[in-house]
Amino acid sequence: MLIRSLLLILSLSFSVFVDADELTLNKNAPKSYIVKKGDTLWDISGIFLNQPWLWPKLWRLNPDINNPHLIYPGDELRLVFDEKGHPMLVRGKPELKWSPRARVQLKDQSAISSLPLDVISPYILYGSVLSEDEIEKLPYVLGSDEGYKSSIDGFNVYVNEELELGQGYGIYQKKDEIYDPETEEFLGYNIRVVGTGKVLRTGNLENNVPATIYVDGTKQEIRSGDFIMPVNENQQYPSFFTLKPVNKSLRGQIINSANGFREFGKLEVVMINLGAEHAVEQGDVVSVKRASPGVIETSNGPVYSQGGSRWNRMASVDDSDYKMPEEVVGEMMVFKVYQKVSLALVLRSSKPLRVYDIITSPLVND
Repeated sequence: MLIRSLLLILSLSFSVFVDADELTLNKNAPKSYIVKKGDTLWDISGIFLNQPWLWPKLWRLNPDINNPHLIYPGDELRLVFDEKGHPMLVRGKPELKWSPRARVQLKDQSAISSLPLDVISPYILYGSVLSEDEIEKLPYVLGSDEGYKSSIDGFNVYVNEELELGQGYGIYQKKDEIYDPETEEFLGYNIRVVGTGKVLRTGNLENNVPATIYVDGTKQEIRSGDFIMPVNENQQYPSFFTLKPVNKSLRGQIINSANGFREFGKLEVVMINLGAEHAVEQGDVVSVKRASPGVIETSNGPVYSQGGSRWNRMASVDDSDYKMPEEVVGEMMVFKVYQKVSLALVLRSSKPLRVYDIITSPLVND
């Protein structure tokens, strides 16, 4: 299902704002580029543009190609200019070797995807964050036909709810509490899927008969009290993602990473302390910024705050005598939005990103 869905992701629509639609080519943009296996449309647009989300303004249809929306490994992309001097990108015809084998290989190729959806698909299929109230409203596991905790596939668990026959469910446990690093507000719980299964019997609450789920996959011991949620098996993988830079004042922080480390880079999934209540939407592109180290003036000249004496730091406001600039160190795309937090995929990083790095709009100077 996943592989088939990924192969169907052929193109990506981008939305741009009227006040930020001026194309700026990268200083070292090449005159042509040969598409490689593993490339994504975002990667390729970043080769040519300073603003990858403006890809459609650079891309032009080539009438010599039957379906110009599809890009395959081996295709040549050429940077040219129209009669008004505006840059445009066209797809050249791939070079073919005159052999049956070469033709078969070309036919079997798949168009490149817009984004590495295999990275984010588990987070689309399964939940990651819930509030206490949301957890309390969910059905939960009463017990199993084995009569004990189990981490082996192939047994039945019973749930205190009537469920849809054949529906797939994830079985979850509540994990770490999530707090906003700035306000210390409680944002919810990290939840972790510990097993998956399908409904064998729907149950009948009127007669106190629980529903039965056949567990076909376990990642961890399943316990009585673990709660369940439907798996988004019919979730359409986001070929419909409308990547758009956030064009409003926005400020937040990275508060966690899926890999559990404090530093991470391209194609890592992170959590930010901005969600639906901050008007964040799926497909939003945000900048990641980092404040430059603080500097304090001393009798011996300027020194970094971290290297200054305790007295110097106490005499300085906010541990720095200057409001040092915040520099862009990366870009991310929000792909799943909860009420108070969101999950984002790192699309670019000039250096390792860190927990507590700042999230802002790429178009607005805060």
